[in-house]
Parts: sequence; C-alpha cells; structure tokens
Amino acid sequence: MASIITNTAAIAALDTLRSINSNMETTQGRISSGLRVQTASDNAAYWSIATTMRSDNKALSAVQDAIGLGAAKTDTAYTAMEATVDVVSEIKAKLVAAREPGVDKDKINKELTELKSQLLSISQSASFSGENWLYNDTTTAITTKEMVGSFVRASDGSVSIKTIDFNAGSYVLIDMKTQANGLLTKGVANNISGTTTTYYLVAASTATGTLISLTTSTSDDTVEAMISAVDTILKSMTDAAATLGATKTRIEMQEEFVKDLMDTIDKGVGRLVDADMNAESTRLKALQTQQQLGIQALSIANSNSENILQLFRQ
Repeated sequence: MASIITNTAAIAALDTLRSINSNMETTQGRISSGLRVQTASDNAAYWSIATTMRSDNKALSAVQDAIGLGAAKTDTAYTAMEATVDVVSEIKAKLVAAREPGVDKDKINKELTELKSQLLSISQSASFSGENWLYNDTTTAITTKEMVGSFVRASDGSVSIKTIDFNAGSYVLIDMKTQANGLLTKGVANNISGTTTTYYLVAASTATGTLISLTTSTSDDTVEAMISAVDTILKSMTDAAATLGATKTRIEMQEEFVKDLMDTIDKGVGRLVDADMNAESTRLKALQTQQQLGIQALSIANSNSENILQLFRQ
C-alpha cells in the first residue's frame, strides 16, 4: 500500500541508518581510545576486573619502589659486612705473625689499632637513608627490619602486605651502649693455662673483659688465646654475611618477580579490554560503506512520495 502519511520504507531506512551510525560511533570510540571495554556500560564484568587489576598494579608499583629501598639498605649492610670480614681476617693474620719469636709486638699492635679503627669507620659508614643495621650508639637495641615484599589479594577480595624480614639485631657489628649486642664488642671467653679470659675486639662505652691488643710482654699463650677469640668472632661475622647475602638474593629475586607480575597483569587486562585495531579498522570501513548505502536507501524511500504526486499530476 502506498501512503503519503506513513512512509514505511523511509522509517525502515532511517532505523537502519541510526543503527549504522551508532555502531560507527562505538567503533570510532574504540579506535580513538584503543579500548574495547572503556566504561562499565561496555562490559560490566570485564570493566570491574580491569579496574581492580589496574589498581593492584599501582600498588605493585609502590611495592617495587619499596623493594628497591630495602635492596639498597641490604646492599649497604652486606658491602660493609664483607669489608669488615676482610679486616678481621687481616687482624687474625697479624696476631698469627705476632706468635713468631722475635717479632716486634709493639709495631704489630700499632697495625692492630689502625685495623680496629677501620672496623669502627666501616660500621659507622654503613648507613642508607639514615638507617644503619651494623652500628648502634643508643640504648635502644636494633631489632628485626621489615621490608615490603609484596601486595597480595586473597580469593575473598581482601588485601594484605607481605614483608621480607631480617633480624638485624643478631648481626650488629658494634653496639657502643650494650657490649653484648655487637659481634665486635661482645666478649669471647677463652681458656689460658686453666684461666678463662674474655676478649673483645672493639671497646664499647662500658666494656668488660680484655681488649685484643699486644705489648712486648704479651705471652705466646695469650696471643694464641687472642687468635682463637678472633677466629670465633670471624665465624660469627661469616654467618652474618651469609645471612645478609641470602636476604640480598631473595630481595633481588622478589624485585624481578614483581616486575614480571606487573607485566603479566598488564597483558591480562589488555586481553580483557583492549580493542583489536585490525578488526576495528576493518569494521569501520564496512560501516562507512553501509552508511553510504543507508543514506542512498533513505533517499530512495523519500522519493516514493514524489512518485505518488506524479500520479495526480496526470
């Protein structure tokens, strides 16, 4: 039926054109933003997941920075610990040399004094960002150090921060206020000819025992006892260096893991919400063609009324 009031062909053509224009707008939005899911209205589930994971990735970025700070502190302590192990090894060698008959023990003691000063210098310098794990000159003991290691989201949606802990209190080199808390300040008991004597390498503010040092009258038995004491100190320092080294390696591994995890999350979010630019560009080209055809169809539909008018003119 031909009607001049209701042009069904034009209505159908216009409806098709509206649909094509809507699809073109969506496709152009995806191309301009690069996202297939840009808002919650596009896909509520994927948008929610992507938003949460992007937030978690920002938290992981902060964790990465915190791990870097922890790594710097650990590296500083480890470097200082390695240096002190070398110095204590040198002190042990000097004491062994002092056991040789006829050696000038006073001169060797001067070398020992300089080496002990070097131990103090290294310990005091092992500071990063105002934090020193190896030297303490306060009455407050150094305790376990916590370093942010990871950001965790549980299956129930709750979040938590996990830390990497290092018991720094057990590996302090010099504690000026509490002698027993420092590996170099605490006393090491040794038996000399049936008499127990306690030796220490670096003097704290209030030290008890005997400082490891030499004089011309130092007996061979005393020198051997000092060597034994230094060897015991050296073993403790070696254990401390090994623990620090293991902590350092773990931090490096965690830092690398966090980087990989952030990349993986980015890829996962991309799979959910990123637009396939090849597909979208192809779709846009097809929609442009459909739009042109739709405009042509609408034009034809609108011309039907003019055809009816021609009938009346005849």
